[in-house]
Amino acid sequence: MTVQISQVLAEAVLATHLAVIGFNLFGLIAIPLGAWRGWRFVRIRWWRWLHLASMAVVALQALAGRACFLTIWQGRLSGEVGAPPPLIMSVVNRLIYWPLPIWVFAAGYVALFLYVIALMRLVPPRAVSFRR
Repeated sequence: MTVQISQVLAEAVLATHLAVIGFNLFGLIAIPLGAWRGWRFVRIRWWRWLHLASMAVVALQALAGRACFLTIWQGRLSGEVGAPPPLIMSVVNRLIYWPLPIWVFAAGYVALFLYVIALMRLVPPRAVSFRR
């Protein structure tokens, strides 16, 4: 694999990772806020189950003592690159990857997963009808 292809793939994995993080954070905030504000989209069943599954994957990986598979893929792809990463990639990496022990992340992710389970009970998903 050429250096350029490896770099592009590493950046694509980073972008995907950012999208997953954004999706998870958005759900953590939008679900309780949307329940309070009456937003119907926060009760869409497939969206809520996707959010729960995504948070479960994050928590299980941390409990297993493993880094996220997207982190591993990005590291492997970036490791093949001889040149330093672009500035934006370096900045985003510093925002995402904190130098803390894995148990700190595991505890946080499990707590957030339990919060998402609580939200499933407090703001139950429904089959959403678009008719009024």
